Amino acid sequence: MCGIAGAVHLDQTAVSPVALIRMANSIAHRGPDGEGHYVDRNAGLAHRRLAIIDLSPAGHQPMVSEDGRYVLVYNGEVYNFAELRAELEALGHRFVSRSDSEVVLKALAHWGIGAVTRFNGMFAFALLDRTSRKMYLARDRYGIKPLYYAEAGGKLLFASEIKAIVAHGEYRTRIDVEGLVEYLTFQNFFTDRTLFGGVQLLPAGCTMTIDCASGRVEPPRQYWDYSFEEPTSPASDGEYVEELDRLIRQAVSRQLVSDVDLGSYLSGGMDSGSLTALAARELPYIKSFTCGFDLNSASGVELGFDERATAEYMSYVFKTEHYEMVLKAGDMERVLPRLAWHLEEPRVGQSYPNFYAAQLASKFVKVVLSGTGGDEIFAGYPWRYYRAVVNDDFEHYADKYYAFWQRLVPGDSMASVLAPVWSDVKHVSTRDIFRGVFNTHAHTLTRPEDYINHSLYFEAKTFLHGLLVVEDKLSMAHSLETRVPFLDNDLVDFAMKIPARLKLGNLTEVVGLNENEPGSKTLKYFQKTRDGKLLLRRVMERYIPSQITERAKQGFSAPDASWFKGESIDYVRRALYDPRARIYEYLDPGAVQSLVSDHLEGRENRRLLIWSLLNLETWCRKFL
Repeated sequence: MCGIAGAVHLDQTAVSPVALIRMANSIAHRGPDGEGHYVDRNAGLAHRRLAIIDLSPAGHQPMVSEDGRYVLVYNGEVYNFAELRAELEALGHRFVSRSDSEVVLKALAHWGIGAVTRFNGMFAFALLDRTSRKMYLARDRYGIKPLYYAEAGGKLLFASEIKAIVAHGEYRTRIDVEGLVEYLTFQNFFTDRTLFGGVQLLPAGCTMTIDCASGRVEPPRQYWDYSFEEPTSPASDGEYVEELDRLIRQAVSRQLVSDVDLGSYLSGGMDSGSLTALAARELPYIKSFTCGFDLNSASGVELGFDERATAEYMSYVFKTEHYEMVLKAGDMERVLPRLAWHLEEPRVGQSYPNFYAAQLASKFVKVVLSGTGGDEIFAGYPWRYYRAVVNDDFEHYADKYYAFWQRLVPGDSMASVLAPVWSDVKHVSTRDIFRGVFNTHAHTLTRPEDYINHSLYFEAKTFLHGLLVVEDKLSMAHSLETRVPFLDNDLVDFAMKIPARLKLGNLTEVVGLNENEPGSKTLKYFQKTRDGKLLLRRVMERYIPSQITERAKQGFSAPDASWFKGESIDYVRRALYDPRARIYEYLDPGAVQSLVSDHLEGRENRRLLIWSLLNLETWCRKFL
């Protein structure tokens, strides 16, 4: 796990080693164990190392092939590297290290960029072919590891984090107002835009080629995509249970490979509990980590947000070495400047508890397992899917699901909220952005199951991707590698073909619940249907207590709805009622404050919007 950066000067000028070093130093937190750079005329690569497998100098990067043709900077872990190494050795390749980085380099040298389809793991890399004068960029199937790029001053710059592109010196930071519309609609980015004008995120499952000789930059090319669909010849229920059991145990076992201490997040939920239970079978006294919340000022459904008691019980059952911390209202205010710097762009929900969880884990381990992906792959959000499962046709479905995914600013308020820049963004169709997500998942939609699979595809492509970007940034802020066993290739390939009836119950029942109230919606829905992740629950009953597998889903959320109206109300007012706030260069103060007042005065729950505005204001102060 590392940080990578680089540049190709499309104008054929020579790359400056000093600029590469600046880029690498700006992301030193991603790799405190080593650094390096490589320059070949108008192409250059830089690397910061976080040593996980083979801690020796043999794992140093940039890594150069024996014949000097290929140069690699790589961030990630390929968990099937031992099998690939054996295959390459049989083909005559010799290895000087035990690292997966060398396996990736030799695989790319032997099979070309198409070798990415053989990699089971998480990665982002840049490969320079000095003979063909091509630079290849690539990102893993799911987008677990980020890779940004931008053209500036005749140069193509790329890096694990945007701040490295800024550090180069050629790129000038500016806000992307069209991206701002996208964010204020979905609390996420469904395209490859970012909040930084001109900076794009290489899409998940894509490669990209830069011709260093001609200066031509080819558009990203997709090599893999999700494909959720009903099986044409389904197996028996028992066969699905046994195969899922085998694959999830295999996934966890694969991802335990490490030459440093490894731990696991442990909330009160089934996903992290499942991973911890399976890991503890192979690693006695594995370390586990939980963040809880002070609920003295919480009310209503938020009184159930602290999961420490359940986590402590699972730690007792699995015999883990357990650590926990408690967050209070002031912790959000305290951490927001640091969080915004590391996060770089707001995405998907209140992420500061994740920042603290990573900080806690990093004090004891360098690698941690996370349950991210379990909900999206196995259908953990039934109250979402059921909103759009009975439809006239695809366009009807798109309209209904699009309306649901407008998470922040109401559609009829967008023009007034964005009044200062509305003339520049009024052409942006967020409905078209939403619909565009489905361009490569055009299955025939005739049954409720088809619409469920469409929704699973959508959430994996957008919501899960956002979670993964946030997870990477906030863990690497603490030089911590996060692994996500639910996104093992074999497990995902199997899960996408599980019949919808083994994930969900009644596919035609629509329940209207408020997305702004995670405790309320999940508890009400689950009590009514006992639904979501049905097959996974059946399998995990073998390993974790039944009171965990039978629980309703509880998101990792702080009681912000209460805090924003109570202990943090002065902070919210200082930040968002200040006429000099930076966001009001782009947003209308009156329109914004009217929406915020709805929450502070108890008329609406706008906790997601308030968090997003606070994060956006801090971002403006940090980067603009």
